[in-house]
Amino acid sequence: MTIATARQVFRLPDLGEGLTEAEIIEWKVAVGDTVEIDQIVVDVETAKAVVEVPVPYAGTVMKLHADTGAVLAVGEPLIEVAANEPAPAAAPDIDPAAARYREEEQAGSGNVLIGYGTGHTSGRRKRRRSSRVPTSDKTAATRQTPDQHAADRQAADVRAVDRQAGGHQAVDVQDFGRDAAVPAPQSSSSSVEAEPSHPPRVISPLVRRVAREHGVDLAAIRPTGPRGVILRRDVEQAIADMRTPPVAPATPLRPSETTERIPLRGLRRAVADKLSRSRSEIPDATTWVDVDATRLLDAKNALQQARPDLGIGLLAMLARICVDGLRRFPELNSSVDTGRAEIVRYGHVNLGFAAQTDRGLVVPVVRDAHLMTTAQLAAELTRLTGLARSGGLPPQALTGGTFTLNNYGVFGVDGSTPIINHPEAALLGVGRIIDRPWVIDGAVTARKITQLSLTFDHRVCDGGTAGGFLRYVADCVENPAILLADA
Repeated sequence: MTIATARQVFRLPDLGEGLTEAEIIEWKVAVGDTVEIDQIVVDVETAKAVVEVPVPYAGTVMKLHADTGAVLAVGEPLIEVAANEPAPAAAPDIDPAAARYREEEQAGSGNVLIGYGTGHTSGRRKRRRSSRVPTSDKTAATRQTPDQHAADRQAADVRAVDRQAGGHQAVDVQDFGRDAAVPAPQSSSSSVEAEPSHPPRVISPLVRRVAREHGVDLAAIRPTGPRGVILRRDVEQAIADMRTPPVAPATPLRPSETTERIPLRGLRRAVADKLSRSRSEIPDATTWVDVDATRLLDAKNALQQARPDLGIGLLAMLARICVDGLRRFPELNSSVDTGRAEIVRYGHVNLGFAAQTDRGLVVPVVRDAHLMTTAQLAAELTRLTGLARSGGLPPQALTGGTFTLNNYGVFGVDGSTPIINHPEAALLGVGRIIDRPWVIDGAVTARKITQLSLTFDHRVCDGGTAGGFLRYVADCVENPAILLADA
């Protein structure tokens, strides 16, 4: 058997990219589980993406410091692990709860960079339950019933509550989880729900203090802990019941009458902050034009038929056009440094593109797009889109953009006045492509028409430059052969 010898507290690591907090999305382990170095223990959501967090320690999980949905700051305790060591041969029946614990941080695998593992192993390991049966009881353990296993589990929870409160009240741990030392209950169906025959049993001094501060009568509380132990959640529920007056049954509200409050955090908060800053700092203006995209669609179809292996779609071709337009109108590939009162004009193009995911709108960035061919752009757009939809985008893939392309036509809308992705200086929006009447050589005919809209920072250029860029993009959409002039 093993005994826990030391507690190791793993704190939320530095997330990088200026991120200071993360929300707990899903725990992969529970109290009592055995974990190994580099095992993924939790998924967290930052303002950039959902990432997996590996633990740098091996041992038994003693405590999860945050519930699902909680928001932790970098450096706050995340999970507590007790290292396991072989028990002395002379004392095979030592109960794990009798071992001495001390809270300290020790070096594990060393590297706890979020989203990249800790350097020893990769992938997820199967969760394993730590043994709670002494060596001398192995024969009896094979005959344990599910109820006896549940009692063992409840006993561990009681000991965890006592340790969490920091109390020093003596507790006979032999009274929990070992049915051989406990008289059989009078009724097997009322071990938890029946009212205790003894005074209220409270192990944790913290529970007593909370009850005393809020005037809660412990004798009136129905315990939910094992063997009639009153837990902290029981006291908190009693406090909530005291504050909530009884309400007579009423007819359920219709959806239109229901008010819901949704916390603004994580990705939604990051988007809100960026868009609010864009609106408050950037004096933007929008210009748009209707264009005939028939030839662009024809070129796309021809490429897909001739080279289906390249996977070139409409977004890749629009990206190629934007990059070429920015080469001709570099004023729009810039940002404004308000602190130094300077316009920063970039020599590279990091092209961001809006991608809708289950978590909301994200803008992955294709770095050095100006060095890529159309086929390379298509491959990178496909890769980043897949990562965005799976929640696997690393933080650095969402920063550093110099210009954004937004194909909002996929939502079935014709036009928009998009908000600039701060701190960039411009954003091109593309509406849906539909059949419309169009005049060619004096004759009305049906063509594939779309609307292009350009929102730009009026501090970096005037309407003439913005109009010139938009007109060039429109000309390339109507006649993609223009791109071959400087290819």
